[in-house]
Amino acid sequence: MNLGVRPEPDRDSAPWWEAVRRHELTVQKCGGCGTLRFPARAVCNHCRSRASEWVPARGTGRVYSWIVNHQVFMPSMRDAVPFPVLLVRLDDGDDLLMYGNLAEASPDVLRPELRVEAVFEDVDDHTTLINWRPIP
Repeated sequence: MNLGVRPEPDRDSAPWWEAVRRHELTVQKCGGCGTLRFPARAVCNHCRSRASEWVPARGTGRVYSWIVNHQVFMPSMRDAVPFPVLLVRLDDGDDLLMYGNLAEASPDVLRPELRVEAVFEDVDDHTTLINWRPIP
């Protein structure tokens, strides 16, 4: 669902957005203690190491929380409301939470712990977003 909003990659998130553009879901892995983390950050919360690498994530998880937006905040949203925004706990680790819109389903299917998988939406030649669809 293209709402006209574009991400603004920064120093820490740019490699993640590049992977998403290739339709790859990744998370950071600490080079000091091996802890997985998302969102990206320069320093590990567990061991304070600055070393890290990007590793593949499974691309599946469970709905932790959600909202269903009914407000048209900008003209590009006029035909999109209502739309749900999900907070998904990734299967790769309890501390890995990721936001995204619900794809290919009605908000009526939402419930806590609903199993979902990542889907990639190519918005334009430069931007890809991650949404979530229920796993049948």
